[in-house]
Amino acid sequence: MELVEVGLRDEALLLDLLNTTPVMDGVQHDLLAEGAARAWLREHGAAEGELADLVAARNVLQAVVRGSESADKLDPFLEAVALRPTATVDGLSWELDTDDAMRGAVRAVLAWDALRISSPGRLRACANPDCRLFLIDRSKPNTARWCSMAICGNRMKARRHYQRAKATE
Repeated sequence: MELVEVGLRDEALLLDLLNTTPVMDGVQHDLLAEGAARAWLREHGAAEGELADLVAARNVLQAVVRGSESADKLDPFLEAVALRPTATVDGLSWELDTDDAMRGAVRAVLAWDALRISSPGRLRACANPDCRLFLIDRSKPNTARWCSMAICGNRMKARRHYQRAKATE
């Protein structure tokens, strides 16, 4: 039974949230801890009061997607969540009822769960060990490995080529 609709907007929020800790020039940055947090929140329709819970949810979701934590660690973000039915001319409409400060974090957790159910294994960390980004593999064969073929994919292929060339010398 599908009660809550999780759409592409929620998936985009989830992926963008997971990708707020990129590695640039070998140093990990936290885009939600730096001056860009306000712009990121505005771009995703979130209020400043949601920042702390979004950061906490991001940290747990990153660990869950990487497999270093189990999904039950997401429970604190769901404790105060309820679904509220509203009668409409066409039937029932279900709305998410949660504290405004938790709304973004809850949307991200629900989007993660919807992807886990509808597209198992398609949300994953980039295969480049030096990268901290995530991807949603939308390819038919489910074989995407890198967050970006132009950046991480190219780097990994160049590394393998260099290692093969060095081994044959």
